[in-house]
Amino acid sequence: MLKRFEKTTGRYIEKICGQDRLAYAHTDSSDLFDLVEWAERGGYPGSVIMFYDFTNGKVYKPFRKKKNTAYANPAYANGYYWILQGDYGKKKVTLYRYLPGERPEAVMEFDTDGVKLYNLQIIGDPVYVISQDTESAECYYPVHFTIKKEPIQSLSLIEENKVYLEEWVEEGWDDENDRATEDYRFYTRIVVKDWQGNELSRETGAIFQSPDGSYWIS
Repeated sequence: MLKRFEKTTGRYIEKICGQDRLAYAHTDSSDLFDLVEWAERGGYPGSVIMFYDFTNGKVYKPFRKKKNTAYANPAYANGYYWILQGDYGKKKVTLYRYLPGERPEAVMEFDTDGVKLYNLQIIGDPVYVISQDTESAECYYPVHFTIKKEPIQSLSLIEENKVYLEEWVEEGWDDENDRATEDYRFYTRIVVKDWQGNELSRETGAIFQSPDGSYWIS
């Protein structure tokens, strides 16, 4: 049976990992890092994040549209939905926790000069606020640390004082002829480090979060 949300906008919605109740959509494709470029061009019109409830068809909009304000992708942890709001007018990034139909609660506030807006995101359960580029990953909340990483690595999970990096591996590629050989393999490897950046282990595997919130290595 085809169902319909109470408000249809033609936007593609995406599920939030670790739960089955809500999906989300942004009103445009700009992210927090884009706010810097928008500021150089006279300011950003603002965007809105919306949540779609599969249990009752309701659509929630916890924030009003505001100039120079954008949102990162939300996350779910500890029974709450978590949202990063970047307000370049105030030069602030605020971490909110949210329940459908209730007012968002501010948990932590960062100065935009004190965080890297590129790939600023929420990961894990409990919640960590991080950013990462090709050379390093930095955590801002609830603790602060920076570790070096390779361009082929991505920080995916922080748990029990350990940092889990997913690293893509490609083997058996014929560079001279630009093609895969019979021995070609493409897979993911998990590299575990401590908060000081010391490598603790590495193994073949990829990290997946199931709808009940638990993490699996596949």
